[in-house]
Amino acid sequence: MDRRDFMAGGFGALLAGALPAAFAQSWPDRPIRAVQGFPAGGNADTIARLVGTEMSKALGQPFVVEAVTGAGGTLGSAAVARAAPDGNTILLATGGHVVAGALYDKLPYDTIASFDPVSTITFFPFLLAVPADSKFRNLGDVLSAARGAPGTIGYGTAGVGSTHHLVGELLAKMAGVRMMHVPFRGDAASIPALLGNNIPLVIAPPTAVLGHAKAGKVRVLAVTGPERWGAMPDVPTVAEQGVAGYDVRSWAGWMVPAGTPPAVIARLNAETLKALQVPAVKSRLEDMGGEARGSTPQEMRAMMVAELQKWKQVVADAGIPRMG
Repeated sequence: MDRRDFMAGGFGALLAGALPAAFAQSWPDRPIRAVQGFPAGGNADTIARLVGTEMSKALGQPFVVEAVTGAGGTLGSAAVARAAPDGNTILLATGGHVVAGALYDKLPYDTIASFDPVSTITFFPFLLAVPADSKFRNLGDVLSAARGAPGTIGYGTAGVGSTHHLVGELLAKMAGVRMMHVPFRGDAASIPALLGNNIPLVIAPPTAVLGHAKAGKVRVLAVTGPERWGAMPDVPTVAEQGVAGYDVRSWAGWMVPAGTPPAVIARLNAETLKALQVPAVKSRLEDMGGEARGSTPQEMRAMMVAELQKWKQVVADAGIPRMG
């Protein structure tokens, strides 16, 4: 290589390094498309709007939340995976994103490699609830009945392959019982079935249960997280009721298409962490049953990798057929 080639190559390398930085300085120059994969008005939609609205104040562009629904949130993930990695499309992912990776044989994206994590936003437990007049007074009653009549005690969830479903399968595995999964089309269908005494038990997020519990229509038997939930301090955890080590929480967080400029990811991460410190944002997430908790992109990726392996094992142990 002669001096001119060396100089040209060096200049090209410098230019290539400068382009992402220059791009990041001008970004965002248009509204940010925030995709979430579940029905409008649900948990994911509410979280995306809440945090996105706060972040838009600093970024100077609105977050336009779009519900791309279907197939357990995988259609929304697919839409973001194939979007340009320019920071103008962002995914509000939930724990269901990783669950889908454990359940589906073929997805139009890689659960981990097709995305660059930005930050987690919130973590929340699930609740195990029964009708107010149920004979089950605590989780021990449910597990005793399941041991006495294997496969007859049903639990309702938001659908086959939902995080709720795997919460139940992991509970059965760790408690050494066999229960019957009763899938519905979302929490909006499982809760009315519970209220009508069509199923004896549901596993659902706090937002789906709390209002009915306050109205005296359902009784919450257990919280799936490692600690009692502040809104219901008298309700014990699953672990407290004899299933040692049980700890399942779902989460929500931002991701972008793989290859998004690191400077853009760093800015999104910084603004997410700032938004989570705003009292109104924190209190709203807590009202929804969650804990506002951000992360570094690296921490979020490590969490997702670990969860993917855990849920793959649960799927295998429970004999859940993998989907096409």
